[in-house]
Amino acid sequence: MKKLENKIALVTGGSRGIGAAISKKLAREGATVLFTFSHATEKAQAVVAEIKEAGGNAVAIQADSSDSQQITDTVNAAIAKFGHIDILVSNAGIYIGKAFEDHTLEDYERIMSINVRAVYLAAHAVAKQMSAGGRIITIGSNLADNSLSSQTTLYTMSKSALQGFTRGLARDLGPKGITVNLVQPGPIDTDMNPSNTEHAEFLRGRMAIPKYGTGEDIAGLVSFLASEEGNFITGSALTIDGGFNA
Repeated sequence: MKKLENKIALVTGGSRGIGAAISKKLAREGATVLFTFSHATEKAQAVVAEIKEAGGNAVAIQADSSDSQQITDTVNAAIAKFGHIDILVSNAGIYIGKAFEDHTLEDYERIMSINVRAVYLAAHAVAKQMSAGGRIITIGSNLADNSLSSQTTLYTMSKSALQGFTRGLARDLGPKGITVNLVQPGPIDTDMNPSNTEHAEFLRGRMAIPKYGTGEDIAGLVSFLASEEGNFITGSALTIDGGFNA
């Protein structure tokens, strides 16, 4: 029996990059996976097709993580369809790179709405029905502990907020037997952060293991936390960055 057999998992931002890797991994472990996407319809359909071809179950749901109503509606629709959600992975996130003085209020509100508010709203909706053994896992960033360079202020602030949220929610939901954890990736080879650029060379120079990670590396840690093997880990920020922050 696969370790996530009969589990229902909801992954936000699951059509590409780290989110797609997580969706595929949870499905391989036996979970029925629902994942959201905002615009990449073809990529979302490709992820669903790959999961189903491998014998898994997946549903793609178009939802904008910056829209609070769409986040809540997605969670409620998933619960209505399957009866419950066992695993919530809040992965959707954005980065806006600008000099601090060039940022606008709209930039601030967009980053915080997707990187923080959407995480809160999804967890709030899920926690109302989640039972013992439930898992809430958020994808943050190692930059929450190491603001590497300029143009990361808003992003670092948003990812640091997830640390406090994780610790507090772990206390709130621990008595119900629900774990809450934060995964903080470092440089991961995705279309948004490719490993073949000049900036990538700079990042590798800061790492103990001088190579980019993969989406599968992050998915493996998420799968572990979602399984029974991770039942005694909660309130933790687990950094997976090749020793970038070492």
